[in-house]
Amino acid sequence: MTEEQQGSQRLSLEKLKRWEALGYGMFIHFGMSTFDGQELSMGDQPSTVYAPSALDVDQWIRVAKEAGMKYAVLTAKHVSGHCLWPSKYTDYHVGTSGNTTDVVRAFVDACRKYDIMPGLYYCSWDNHHLFGSLTPSMTGFGESWWKIAYTTEEYLQFQWNQLEELLSQYGPIGEVWIDIPGLLPRGYRHKLYKRINELQPDAIVMMNHGIGDGSKFDIGYAWPCDIIAIERFLPNSHTGHQPWREIEGKTYYMPGEVCDPIGREWFYVEGDPVRSDEELLGMYLISRSRGTNLLLDVGPDKQGQIPQHYVDALMRLKANIIKVSGKII
Repeated sequence: MTEEQQGSQRLSLEKLKRWEALGYGMFIHFGMSTFDGQELSMGDQPSTVYAPSALDVDQWIRVAKEAGMKYAVLTAKHVSGHCLWPSKYTDYHVGTSGNTTDVVRAFVDACRKYDIMPGLYYCSWDNHHLFGSLTPSMTGFGESWWKIAYTTEEYLQFQWNQLEELLSQYGPIGEVWIDIPGLLPRGYRHKLYKRINELQPDAIVMMNHGIGDGSKFDIGYAWPCDIIAIERFLPNSHTGHQPWREIEGKTYYMPGEVCDPIGREWFYVEGDPVRSDEELLGMYLISRSRGTNLLLDVGPDKQGQIPQHYVDALMRLKANIIKVSGKII
């Protein structure tokens, strides 16, 4: 095969196509924002506010398995900065909270139990651990917020240390999701990407490109990465997802991943309506027919469980997929 057919990407076509074959995964937004009610939490609530009363991480992954999903990605640390594992680099984590379960450990163990590929999400936007940084929350969210916001050397080292923790203590991780990568200097991103590869050589690395249909890719914001994010959108209706991309004179094969919630909110919010059966089926069929995976977000509630109306919607979706496709997922 020619170099162009193989591509210049780090991972082989065979490995990338194995990831594409997974097709359908569960995004799990859970953490401080579940309890303080703010998706973009300021991280100013005490750790004890995080207090799931009947946490059942095994249930999350059991539901994913029963729904026909093949992988799952957990928000190990979101904008609040509160960590779902007992990090030694901060005291703002589950170990000092209202429920001291190491959620990352429970998540990875459950994924292995149910043969689900585990992925971990880490947000570069951190309103709690500032180290002198200016986060998007402090810029007024103008059109060019990410060009105004910045991270200090101290914060960059903090993120590096925490990712080393996550990627060296929990065994093989199949996907590493770095959100808001535009806050990180490009030179640092290249070094971080290399370090992630050293710690988890088989992992897909997602530097989230953000909201859009994936037809454009902003190198300055999200490079380097292995796949292209399609957040809150579906792949372009004219072209579908185009995995072969020209980046700085080289050709890369970059699969796509649609991510969107089962309702309207990423974290569980009381009263947030589940999308209709027709819409959920459409999201799945369009994502898959246009050449991308679907990472459907399903947020556990304040008890720490996926609520029954979400479970019911997922089971109906599975039945509808089988009915339309004639294939068992």
